[in-house]
Amino acid sequence: MLEPPVELKFKGPFTEVVTADLKLSNPTKKRICFTVKTTAPKQYCVRPNNRLIEPGAVTHVAVMLQPFHYDPNEKNRHKFLVQTLVVPDGVTEIQESLWKDTPPEQLMESKLKCIFDIDPEMLQSLSQQKSQNAANKMKGDGKTSEDIKTQLSQHGEEDAKLKSKGVRMRRGLNRGDAVSTDDRSDTSDVTSVFRNPALLLTILLLAVVTLLLGLLIGKFLL
Repeated sequence: MLEPPVELKFKGPFTEVVTADLKLSNPTKKRICFTVKTTAPKQYCVRPNNRLIEPGAVTHVAVMLQPFHYDPNEKNRHKFLVQTLVVPDGVTEIQESLWKDTPPEQLMESKLKCIFDIDPEMLQSLSQQKSQNAANKMKGDGKTSEDIKTQLSQHGEEDAKLKSKGVRMRRGLNRGDAVSTDDRSDTSDVTSVFRNPALLLTILLLAVVTLLLGLLIGKFLL
């Protein structure tokens, strides 16, 4: 026997987990087992969802509806299916093969539909709260034209400062590179002369010849 036999009621406002109790009774003299299925497995949590029930025993099943945003304009089509069967002798654990190997005509099925129950006053309060949250969000996200102009002006000033600073840095780097390059060029030229003996000797000879020529020319002119 199944109680309630037709529908499961869940009391709003659905902002937290809501639990409905499902009671299964075994009035027979044989052991039975059950399994619970739903069309919305992500929305519900069922504990236990299958179990053996001894003759004359009763099992309580907790059907837990997860929190969600309730919309009164949306029709609830969630349904549950409770399947039961007589457990063969010698079976001590429920396995998936037990349900697969049992002919469909030996399965007993009970269908339940879900009802979302919420007070009109609570529903109105939730609707007002939802509208207020939407208005606050729009107010927080929205900006007047003056705010936008001010923000754009601030961004423009910051961009101009950054560009000016970047230009000055590039100019300074370019001047520094030119000086260092020229310095390295002059130093390398002098160093290359002293490191080349033949070139140094040639320069000295040219200096001596130039000096002698100057002396000779001076004598003739005198």
